[in-house]
Amino acid sequence: MSMTITRTLRLLCALAFAVSAFAQSFSGFTQGNIVVSRSVYSGTAASLAVGQPLPPVCPTTAACGTAVATASGAYASTTSTNNVFNNNLVDGSFGITSPILLDQMTPTGTLVGTLPVPTSLVTTSFSSKSEVALNLSADGTAITFMGYVAPPNTIDVSNANTPGAYDPTNPSGGSFYRAVVQVGANGAIQVTPTNSCSGNNGRAAILANSNYYMVGNANNGGGTPANIVATAGVQMAIPGQSLATNPVEVGVFSISQVTNPATGLPYPADKAGKDNNFRGLTLFNNTLYTTKGSGSNGINTVYQVGDSGSLPTIANAASAAIKPLKGFPTTLAKAAGAADPFGIFFANATTLYVADEGDGTSADAATSTVAGLQKWVLTSGTWNRVYVLQNGLNLGTPYSVANYPAALNPAPDGLRNIAGRINGDGTVTIFAITSTISANGDQGADPNQLVSITDNIANTSASLAGTEKFTVLQTANAGEILRGVCLTPVAGSTPALNVPLILSAASPQSFSISPGSLATASGQGLALTSTTPTMPFPTLVNGVSVSIVDGNGVNTTAPMVSISPNQITFFVPPTVATGTAQISVTTPTGTQTASNVEISAVAPGLLTLNGSQLAAAQAVTVSGGTQTVQQVYTTNSSGATVANPITMGGTGTSTYLLLFGSGIAAGGTALTSVTINGVAATVTYAGSAGADTGLDQVNVLLPAKLAGAGNVNVQLTSEGILANQVQVTIK
Repeated sequence: MSMTITRTLRLLCALAFAVSAFAQSFSGFTQGNIVVSRSVYSGTAASLAVGQPLPPVCPTTAACGTAVATASGAYASTTSTNNVFNNNLVDGSFGITSPILLDQMTPTGTLVGTLPVPTSLVTTSFSSKSEVALNLSADGTAITFMGYVAPPNTIDVSNANTPGAYDPTNPSGGSFYRAVVQVGANGAIQVTPTNSCSGNNGRAAILANSNYYMVGNANNGGGTPANIVATAGVQMAIPGQSLATNPVEVGVFSISQVTNPATGLPYPADKAGKDNNFRGLTLFNNTLYTTKGSGSNGINTVYQVGDSGSLPTIANAASAAIKPLKGFPTTLAKAAGAADPFGIFFANATTLYVADEGDGTSADAATSTVAGLQKWVLTSGTWNRVYVLQNGLNLGTPYSVANYPAALNPAPDGLRNIAGRINGDGTVTIFAITSTISANGDQGADPNQLVSITDNIANTSASLAGTEKFTVLQTANAGEILRGVCLTPVAGSTPALNVPLILSAASPQSFSISPGSLATASGQGLALTSTTPTMPFPTLVNGVSVSIVDGNGVNTTAPMVSISPNQITFFVPPTVATGTAQISVTTPTGTQTASNVEISAVAPGLLTLNGSQLAAAQAVTVSGGTQTVQQVYTTNSSGATVANPITMGGTGTSTYLLLFGSGIAAGGTALTSVTINGVAATVTYAGSAGADTGLDQVNVLLPAKLAGAGNVNVQLTSEGILANQVQVTIK
């Protein structure tokens, strides 16, 4: 009973080479330019099939419903009525991951070059409008932003859990790390996965004092579990921390801290954590500021985090105060007329620019008096809004996009992320990303715009500012979205280094890798060409090798299963000791090293075939000594890989599910268990699928009571460690 080793290894190699599609040379950032984060939709009709259950891997402990995809994975076009983002109308958690690209432009919008972020490292959720904000580090030498450790075209990642903060009531039952991406002036990349923002998205990150400061939302479940609530709001992480690191929450804001002017009493508390649904983030004078501008809980306004002139530390993060800036609105988010602040930029200590994205309602866009770029001035300790810049934004006026359905033409609704450049003549130029309104199933997927405007910093007269006008620098093409903007970083005293991201090859959700398992090193510049060696796997290919210094200090060279510029799949030798390791990839051009890599006895992960977590598996029915193999997947007319329902045998027959993965064998049959939709199933074998391959196989006897169960979740546990949940369908 086994899928061939060659066939399964071929699957791993295909995945490794797929993530290299955007690889290209990049010569570095040039001072004086700007950087814009962009995403290009990479899905096709084959990425999602009509009728597939949504959201994927919804646990039996959550309110799953019966929603299925109403549109395929194809993007909206002028030749079809299909629009993948109309699935948002049946699945409120709907999203699909896509590549991130960093465009370097002149201040007038001319493209200089593009740095594609390898999808083997991170992706974004294409329609999640608040993601991929760009920020310069405190010393100006690095750009930071947030993404997901998930392959392209994965479904419902933005509302899934993080591996270290699982919520059984979350209908988006998958688990994916949120990650901070740090990019140096030379284009070098380091990715630090975190367990923050479980159940929602990370929005922004800034590097300062050797710490990452992040903001985002959390909790997509039915309750308020403390471990999930603690992943929301302002968070901290340390560059290069281990995958198992717990989230570090920085302060907590509650509307109960604010007095209701109608009653003179504090507002009653909201749903725990939701008042900290932050998105905008900036540093000024060594002080951290954030904004809240979405959701029906809390107060949409601008906040200071911690004390003036002193950034929170890991040690004092929990006690940091979060409070609205004096003079800014303290109206409840659910009240009529509430603001929608997003990005913020300090021109100086008394002048603050605030982007307002509008309320997302078509009827209000053209008449809004607050959407656009607000200018606030500090006078006698209180902030006052002096005017709102809107001229040239054309709020509420639709614009056309080539090769895009006219019925979906977007209109500007306001501004999201912003960046500022102080000029020598007393003015500031603000670069901004627009928000939109449209008839799209998810307006976050609209092709939006990059705009700029120059304002006199000292001016407080609305009439004088009325002559200033926004200029459109770029309009996204069909299938593209723009997300963040910042100034280019400058080189530090030492060049930034590429750091490979080490993960389980079977599942990027594992905390560790294990001896005898398959792992990946992802990054850029890991090889000059793509190669698929044959068995026995070599330890040196075209000058490329992988070495592991384990917890005992022993250096072991790892055999390589596949090699590409953005990802190497390698076999962790069984002799490697458990503990904290250092893994290096040596190439003809240098060595890249990852530290804090955890190696544990088991690191169970199961292989999947599509973005909906369909198991790479087989079913075998045994009757009277005869075995009949059933494939658990098939391909539909659009090329989508979809479930092929398993037929359970009748009386006197047994049906087995054969799962394939890695990091399981050390647990053996005795210490491996499987449940299917919460029903315990007998594991008849758990071990290696072939010597020195790193592939494992688990044979599971399907309980007869599951006949007719339909789409089911499979949860494997090895030595008490949960693997990623996968799905199959049972007739």
